Amino acid sequence: MEFVTTENQTMIAQAVRDLCERELRPHVMEWDEVQHMPLDLFKNHFGPAGMLGVLVPEEYGGAGLGYFEYVSTIVEVAKICGSIGLSVAAHNSLCTGHILQFGNEEQKRRWLPKLATGEWLGAWALTEPNTGSDAMRMKCTARKEGKEWVLNGTKCWITHGKSGDAVVAIVRTGELLDSKGMTAFVIERGTPGLKAGKKENKLGMRASETAEVIFEDCRVPEENILGQVGEGFQQAMKVLDGGRISIAALSLGIARGAFEASVKYAKEREQFGQPIANFQAISFKIADMATRIEASELLILQAADLKNRHKKMTKESAMAKYYASEVCVWASNEAVQIFGGYGYTKDFPVEKFYRDSKLCTIGEGTSEIQKVVIGREILR
Repeated sequence: MEFVTTENQTMIAQAVRDLCERELRPHVMEWDEVQHMPLDLFKNHFGPAGMLGVLVPEEYGGAGLGYFEYVSTIVEVAKICGSIGLSVAAHNSLCTGHILQFGNEEQKRRWLPKLATGEWLGAWALTEPNTGSDAMRMKCTARKEGKEWVLNGTKCWITHGKSGDAVVAIVRTGELLDSKGMTAFVIERGTPGLKAGKKENKLGMRASETAEVIFEDCRVPEENILGQVGEGFQQAMKVLDGGRISIAALSLGIARGAFEASVKYAKEREQFGQPIANFQAISFKIADMATRIEASELLILQAADLKNRHKKMTKESAMAKYYASEVCVWASNEAVQIFGGYGYTKDFPVEKFYRDSKLCTIGEGTSEIQKVVIGREILR
Protein backbone atom coordinates (compact mmCIF):
# COMPACT_ATOMS: atom_id res chain seq x y z
CA MET A 1 0.00 0.00 0.00
CA GLU A 2 1.22 3.45 -0.91
CA PHE A 3 -0.41 6.46 0.70
CA VAL A 4 1.30 9.10 -1.42
CA THR A 5 -0.67 12.34 -1.48
CA THR A 6 -1.45 13.29 -5.07
CA GLU A 7 -1.41 16.80 -6.41
CA ASN A 8 -5.19 16.66 -6.79
CA GLN A 9 -5.65 15.63 -3.15
CA THR A 10 -3.39 18.46 -2.03
CA MET A 11 -5.37 20.97 -4.09
CA ILE A 12 -8.69 19.73 -2.71
CA ALA A 13 -7.43 19.92 0.89
CA GLN A 14 -6.15 23.45 0.31
CA ALA A 15 -9.44 24.54 -1.25
CA VAL A 16 -11.39 23.18 1.74
CA ARG A 17 -8.91 24.82 4.14
CA ASP A 18 -9.24 28.20 2.42
CA LEU A 19 -13.04 28.05 2.39
CA CYS A 20 -13.18 27.11 6.08
CA GLU A 21 -10.74 29.83 7.07
CA ARG A 22 -12.92 32.37 5.30
CA GLU A 23 -16.46 31.19 6.07
CA LEU A 24 -16.13 29.06 9.21
CA ARG A 25 -13.33 30.16 11.53
CA PRO A 26 -14.68 33.70 12.25
CA HIS A 27 -17.93 32.22 13.62
CA VAL A 28 -16.79 29.08 15.48
CA MET A 29 -17.24 30.28 19.07
CA GLU A 30 -20.31 32.36 18.29
CA TRP A 31 -22.13 29.36 16.82
CA ASP A 32 -20.92 27.09 19.62
CA GLU A 33 -22.18 29.41 22.35
CA VAL A 34 -25.72 29.72 20.97
CA GLN A 35 -25.89 26.23 19.43
CA HIS A 36 -26.53 27.67 16.00
CA MET A 37 -26.74 25.26 13.08
CA PRO A 38 -25.38 27.34 10.14
CA LEU A 39 -27.55 26.12 7.28
CA ASP A 40 -26.29 28.93 5.06
CA LEU A 41 -22.75 27.58 5.34
CA PHE A 42 -23.84 24.17 4.09
CA LYS A 43 -26.28 25.21 1.40
CA ASN A 44 -24.45 28.25 -0.03
CA HIS A 45 -20.79 27.37 0.51
CA PHE A 46 -20.10 23.70 1.26
CA GLY A 47 -22.66 22.39 -1.24
CA PRO A 48 -21.42 24.40 -4.24
CA ALA A 49 -17.83 23.48 -3.29
CA GLY A 50 -18.64 19.77 -3.61
CA MET A 51 -18.14 19.05 0.10
CA LEU A 52 -21.60 17.55 0.60
CA GLY A 53 -21.31 15.04 -2.23
CA VAL A 54 -17.64 14.11 -2.04
CA LEU A 55 -18.23 10.43 -2.84
CA VAL A 56 -21.25 10.91 -5.11
CA PRO A 57 -20.54 10.36 -8.83
CA GLU A 58 -20.66 13.44 -11.04
CA GLU A 59 -23.69 12.10 -12.91
CA TYR A 60 -25.71 12.61 -9.71
CA GLY A 61 -24.31 16.08 -9.01
CA GLY A 62 -21.46 15.02 -6.76
CA ALA A 63 -17.71 15.57 -6.79
CA GLY A 64 -17.00 11.96 -7.80
CA LEU A 65 -14.00 11.59 -5.51
CA GLY A 66 -12.67 8.74 -3.35
CA TYR A 67 -12.18 8.08 0.33
CA PHE A 68 -8.73 9.68 0.55
CA GLU A 69 -10.19 13.00 -0.61
CA TYR A 70 -13.17 12.48 1.67
CA VAL A 71 -10.95 11.91 4.70
CA SER A 72 -8.89 15.03 3.96
CA THR A 73 -12.10 17.08 3.59
CA ILE A 74 -13.37 16.01 7.02
CA VAL A 75 -9.94 16.56 8.59
CA GLU A 76 -9.62 20.11 7.26
CA VAL A 77 -13.08 21.10 8.52
CA ALA A 78 -12.61 19.45 11.93
CA LYS A 79 -9.23 21.13 12.48
CA ILE A 80 -11.23 24.35 12.73
CA CYS A 81 -14.56 23.12 14.13
CA GLY A 82 -15.49 19.60 15.17
CA SER A 83 -19.20 20.44 15.11
CA ILE A 84 -19.24 21.34 11.46
CA GLY A 85 -16.94 18.42 10.67
CA LEU A 86 -19.47 16.10 12.32
CA SER A 87 -22.32 17.48 10.23
CA VAL A 88 -20.34 17.16 6.99
CA ALA A 89 -19.47 13.56 7.93
CA ALA A 90 -23.03 12.56 8.87
CA HIS A 91 -24.49 14.09 5.72
CA ASN A 92 -21.97 12.44 3.40
CA SER A 93 -21.46 8.99 4.85
CA LEU A 94 -24.81 8.20 6.48
CA CYS A 95 -27.81 9.71 4.69
CA THR A 96 -26.25 10.36 1.28
CA GLY A 97 -23.98 7.33 1.54
CA HIS A 98 -26.89 4.99 2.34
CA ILE A 99 -28.85 6.14 -0.72
CA LEU A 100 -25.74 5.93 -2.91
CA GLN A 101 -24.96 2.40 -1.74
CA PHE A 102 -28.44 0.88 -1.69
CA GLY A 103 -30.77 3.09 -3.71
CA ASN A 104 -31.99 2.06 -7.15
CA GLU A 105 -31.33 4.24 -10.19
CA GLU A 106 -34.61 6.15 -9.89
CA GLN A 107 -34.00 6.84 -6.19
CA LYS A 108 -30.43 8.00 -6.81
CA ARG A 109 -31.57 10.45 -9.48
CA ARG A 110 -34.41 11.64 -7.29
CA TRP A 111 -32.45 12.40 -4.11
CA LEU A 112 -28.69 12.45 -4.66
CA PRO A 113 -28.46 15.66 -6.77
CA LYS A 114 -30.28 17.62 -4.06
CA LEU A 115 -28.13 16.17 -1.28
CA ALA A 116 -24.81 16.38 -3.13
CA THR A 117 -25.22 20.03 -4.08
CA GLY A 118 -26.41 21.22 -0.68
CA GLU A 119 -29.96 22.01 -1.76
CA TRP A 120 -30.97 19.42 0.83
CA LEU A 121 -29.34 18.45 4.12
CA GLY A 122 -29.51 14.78 5.07
CA ALA A 123 -30.24 12.91 8.32
CA TRP A 124 -29.89 9.21 9.21
CA ALA A 125 -32.00 7.62 11.92
CA LEU A 126 -31.17 4.31 13.59
CA THR A 127 -30.84 4.96 17.34
CA GLU A 128 -33.86 5.02 19.65
CA PRO A 129 -34.27 6.08 23.30
CA ASN A 130 -33.90 2.49 24.54
CA THR A 131 -31.88 0.95 21.72
CA GLY A 132 -28.42 2.28 20.96
CA SER A 133 -25.99 -0.51 20.14
CA ASP A 134 -28.85 -2.98 20.69
CA ALA A 135 -30.55 -1.96 17.45
CA MET A 136 -32.46 -5.21 16.92
CA ARG A 137 -34.76 -4.29 19.83
CA MET A 138 -35.98 -1.13 18.10
CA LYS A 139 -39.58 -0.18 18.75
CA CYS A 140 -40.11 2.23 15.85
CA THR A 141 -42.30 0.28 13.43
CA ALA A 142 -43.79 0.40 9.96
CA ARG A 143 -46.89 -1.49 8.87
CA LYS A 144 -48.02 -1.85 5.28
CA GLU A 145 -51.36 -0.42 4.16
CA GLY A 146 -51.90 -0.83 0.43
CA LYS A 147 -48.97 0.78 -1.39
CA GLU A 148 -47.95 2.81 1.65
CA TRP A 149 -46.15 2.09 4.89
CA VAL A 150 -47.27 3.76 8.12
CA LEU A 151 -44.40 4.63 10.48
CA ASN A 152 -44.74 5.15 14.23
CA GLY A 153 -42.10 5.69 16.88
CA THR A 154 -39.21 7.93 17.93
CA LYS A 155 -35.57 8.09 16.89
CA CYS A 156 -33.05 9.99 18.99
CA TRP A 157 -29.52 11.46 18.77
CA ILE A 158 -30.18 12.24 15.12
CA THR A 159 -27.78 14.70 13.48
CA HIS A 160 -29.92 17.23 11.57
CA GLY A 161 -33.07 15.81 13.18
CA LYS A 162 -34.79 19.21 12.88
CA SER A 163 -33.13 20.69 9.80
CA GLY A 164 -32.69 17.61 7.62
CA ASP A 165 -34.63 17.73 4.35
CA ALA A 166 -34.45 13.96 3.91
CA VAL A 167 -34.24 11.30 6.62
CA VAL A 168 -33.08 7.76 5.99
CA ALA A 169 -34.74 5.80 8.80
CA ILE A 170 -34.29 2.13 9.68
CA VAL A 171 -37.48 0.84 11.32
CA ARG A 172 -38.91 -2.52 12.30
CA THR A 173 -41.13 -4.20 9.73
CA GLY A 174 -40.85 -7.73 11.17
CA GLU A 175 -40.40 -9.50 14.45
CA LEU A 176 -38.38 -8.22 17.40
CA LEU A 177 -34.74 -9.45 17.40
CA ASP A 178 -35.01 -10.59 13.78
CA SER A 179 -32.02 -9.22 11.84
CA LYS A 180 -34.17 -9.46 8.70
CA GLY A 181 -37.06 -7.67 10.33
CA MET A 182 -35.96 -4.09 9.65
CA THR A 183 -36.29 -1.89 6.56
CA ALA A 184 -34.75 1.40 5.41
CA PHE A 185 -37.06 4.20 4.27
CA VAL A 186 -36.37 7.68 2.89
CA ILE A 187 -38.76 10.25 4.34
CA GLU A 188 -38.81 13.77 2.94
CA ARG A 189 -39.28 16.77 5.21
CA GLY A 190 -42.87 17.95 5.01
CA THR A 191 -44.31 14.45 4.91
CA PRO A 192 -47.37 14.44 7.22
CA GLY A 193 -46.56 12.65 10.46
CA LEU A 194 -42.83 13.42 10.37
CA LYS A 195 -41.96 15.70 13.27
CA ALA A 196 -38.87 16.99 15.04
CA GLY A 197 -38.71 16.46 18.78
CA LYS A 198 -36.34 17.61 21.49
CA LYS A 199 -33.08 19.22 20.44
CA GLU A 200 -30.25 18.04 22.69
CA ASN A 201 -28.24 20.53 24.76
CA LYS A 202 -24.79 18.99 24.42
CA LEU A 203 -21.38 19.29 26.07
CA GLY A 204 -19.65 19.67 22.70
CA MET A 205 -20.44 19.60 18.98
CA ARG A 206 -22.94 22.32 19.80
CA ALA A 207 -23.17 23.83 16.31
CA SER A 208 -24.14 20.43 14.92
CA GLU A 209 -27.83 19.92 15.52
CA THR A 210 -28.82 16.72 17.36
CA ALA A 211 -32.53 16.08 17.84
CA GLU A 212 -35.32 13.54 18.07
CA VAL A 213 -37.19 12.44 14.94
CA ILE A 214 -40.79 11.45 15.63
CA PHE A 215 -43.12 9.46 13.38
CA GLU A 216 -46.85 9.68 14.09
CA ASP A 217 -48.86 7.71 11.51
CA CYS A 218 -46.34 8.91 8.96
CA ARG A 219 -47.33 7.53 5.55
CA VAL A 220 -44.47 6.72 3.22
CA PRO A 221 -44.91 5.30 -0.32
CA GLU A 222 -43.35 1.90 -0.96
CA GLU A 223 -41.09 3.39 -3.64
CA ASN A 224 -39.23 5.13 -0.79
CA ILE A 225 -37.87 1.80 0.50
CA LEU A 226 -34.13 1.40 -0.04
CA GLY A 227 -33.37 -2.09 -1.30
CA GLN A 228 -35.82 -4.76 -0.20
CA VAL A 229 -38.10 -5.09 2.80
CA GLY A 230 -36.12 -6.73 5.61
CA GLU A 231 -32.67 -5.57 4.48
CA GLY A 232 -32.47 -2.50 6.71
CA PHE A 233 -30.28 -3.92 9.47
CA GLN A 234 -27.73 -5.43 7.10
CA GLN A 235 -27.63 -2.18 5.14
CA ALA A 236 -27.11 -0.16 8.32
CA MET A 237 -24.15 -2.31 9.38
CA LYS A 238 -22.48 -1.79 6.00
CA VAL A 239 -23.17 1.96 6.11
CA LEU A 240 -21.62 2.12 9.57
CA ASP A 241 -18.44 0.47 8.26
CA GLY A 242 -17.90 3.54 6.09
CA GLY A 243 -19.25 5.83 8.80
CA ARG A 244 -16.49 4.68 11.14
CA ILE A 245 -13.93 6.05 8.67
CA SER A 246 -15.82 9.36 8.85
CA ILE A 247 -15.66 9.54 12.64
CA ALA A 248 -12.02 8.46 12.58
CA ALA A 249 -11.30 11.32 10.16
CA LEU A 250 -13.28 13.68 12.38
CA SER A 251 -11.19 12.52 15.34
CA LEU A 252 -7.98 13.04 13.38
CA GLY A 253 -9.01 16.58 12.45
CA ILE A 254 -9.83 17.55 16.04
CA ALA A 255 -6.58 15.99 17.30
CA ARG A 256 -4.59 17.82 14.64
CA GLY A 257 -6.29 21.10 15.47
CA ALA A 258 -5.42 20.67 19.15
CA PHE A 259 -1.87 19.63 18.27
CA GLU A 260 -1.21 22.56 15.95
CA ALA A 261 -2.59 25.01 18.50
CA SER A 262 -0.34 23.44 21.16
CA VAL A 263 2.81 23.69 19.04
CA LYS A 264 2.11 27.34 18.25
CA TYR A 265 1.39 28.18 21.89
CA ALA A 266 4.44 26.31 23.20
CA LYS A 267 6.70 28.33 20.94
CA GLU A 268 5.13 31.65 21.94
CA ARG A 269 4.46 31.20 25.66
CA GLU A 270 7.46 32.06 27.83
CA GLN A 271 8.18 31.00 31.40
CA PHE A 272 11.45 31.31 33.29
CA GLY A 273 12.85 33.42 30.47
CA GLN A 274 12.29 30.98 27.60
CA PRO A 275 9.54 29.41 25.47
CA ILE A 276 7.86 26.51 27.23
CA ALA A 277 8.62 24.41 24.13
CA ASN A 278 12.19 24.24 25.46
CA PHE A 279 11.08 22.28 28.51
CA GLN A 280 11.25 18.53 28.22
CA ALA A 281 7.85 18.05 29.87
CA ILE A 282 6.22 20.03 27.06
CA SER A 283 8.34 18.71 24.19
CA PHE A 284 7.62 15.12 25.28
CA LYS A 285 3.87 15.83 25.27
CA ILE A 286 4.14 17.24 21.75
CA ALA A 287 6.25 14.26 20.62
CA ASP A 288 3.68 11.81 21.97
CA MET A 289 0.82 13.74 20.37
CA ALA A 290 2.55 13.78 16.97
CA THR A 291 3.32 10.05 17.10
CA ARG A 292 -0.19 8.94 18.04
CA ILE A 293 -1.78 11.29 15.50
CA GLU A 294 0.46 9.84 12.76
CA ALA A 295 -0.52 6.31 13.82
CA SER A 296 -4.20 7.29 13.69
CA GLU A 297 -3.80 8.63 10.18
CA LEU A 298 -2.16 5.43 8.94
CA LEU A 299 -5.00 3.32 10.32
CA ILE A 300 -7.52 5.62 8.64
CA LEU A 301 -5.72 5.54 5.30
CA GLN A 302 -5.56 1.74 5.45
CA ALA A 303 -9.34 1.54 5.92
CA ALA A 304 -9.92 4.20 3.23
CA ASP A 305 -7.73 2.29 0.79
CA LEU A 306 -9.74 -0.90 1.33
CA LYS A 307 -12.99 1.05 0.94
CA ASN A 308 -11.78 2.58 -2.32
CA ARG A 309 -10.99 -0.89 -3.62
CA HIS A 310 -14.39 -2.24 -2.47
CA LYS A 311 -12.70 -4.71 -0.12
CA LYS A 312 -14.04 -5.85 3.24
CA MET A 313 -12.87 -3.39 5.88
CA THR A 314 -15.06 -4.00 8.93
CA LYS A 315 -12.09 -4.72 11.21
CA GLU A 316 -9.89 -1.98 9.75
CA SER A 317 -12.55 0.74 9.97
CA ALA A 318 -13.36 -0.27 13.56
CA MET A 319 -9.65 -0.15 14.45
CA ALA A 320 -9.30 3.28 12.86
CA LYS A 321 -12.38 4.64 14.61
CA TYR A 322 -11.45 3.14 17.98
CA TYR A 323 -7.84 4.27 18.02
CA ALA A 324 -8.30 7.70 16.39
CA SER A 325 -11.18 8.65 18.67
CA GLU A 326 -9.32 7.67 21.83
CA VAL A 327 -6.23 9.57 20.62
CA CYS A 328 -8.47 12.56 19.88
CA VAL A 329 -9.71 12.72 23.48
CA TRP A 330 -6.22 12.15 24.88
CA ALA A 331 -4.56 14.73 22.60
CA SER A 332 -7.21 17.35 23.37
CA ASN A 333 -6.64 16.77 27.08
CA GLU A 334 -2.89 17.16 26.61
CA ALA A 335 -3.48 20.38 24.69
CA VAL A 336 -5.46 21.85 27.59
CA GLN A 337 -2.63 20.86 29.92
CA ILE A 338 -0.03 22.56 27.71
CA PHE A 339 -2.10 25.75 27.67
CA GLY A 340 -2.52 25.59 31.44
CA GLY A 341 -5.10 27.99 32.82
CA TYR A 342 -5.59 29.59 29.42
CA GLY A 343 -6.61 26.19 28.06
CA TYR A 344 -9.56 26.24 30.42
CA THR A 345 -10.96 29.44 28.92
CA LYS A 346 -12.97 30.08 25.79
CA ASP A 347 -10.43 32.66 24.64
CA PHE A 348 -8.24 29.86 23.29
CA PRO A 349 -9.29 27.06 20.90
CA VAL A 350 -8.28 23.96 22.88
CA GLU A 351 -11.18 24.25 25.32
CA LYS A 352 -13.56 23.57 22.44
CA PHE A 353 -11.44 20.78 20.97
CA TYR A 354 -11.57 19.17 24.42
CA ARG A 355 -15.37 19.34 24.61
CA ASP A 356 -15.92 18.25 21.01
CA SER A 357 -13.52 15.32 21.21
CA LYS A 358 -15.57 13.13 23.56
CA LEU A 359 -18.35 12.57 21.06
CA CYS A 360 -15.88 10.71 18.84
CA THR A 361 -15.57 7.84 21.33
CA ILE A 362 -19.37 7.53 21.53
CA GLY A 363 -20.97 8.34 18.16
CA GLU A 364 -21.47 5.63 15.51
CA GLY A 365 -20.50 2.94 17.99
CA THR A 366 -18.70 3.41 21.29
CA SER A 367 -15.07 2.42 21.81
CA GLU A 368 -16.34 -0.67 23.58
CA ILE A 369 -18.47 -1.65 20.58
CA GLN A 370 -15.47 -1.14 18.28
CA LYS A 371 -13.52 -3.61 20.42
CA VAL A 372 -16.39 -6.09 20.15
CA VAL A 373 -16.30 -5.72 16.35
CA ILE A 374 -12.50 -6.01 16.17
CA GLY A 375 -12.43 -9.05 18.45
CA ARG A 376 -15.24 -10.76 16.56
CA GLU A 377 -13.53 -10.20 13.21
CA ILE A 378 -10.22 -11.58 14.49
CA LEU A 379 -11.71 -14.61 16.24
CA ARG A 380 -14.44 -15.59 13.77
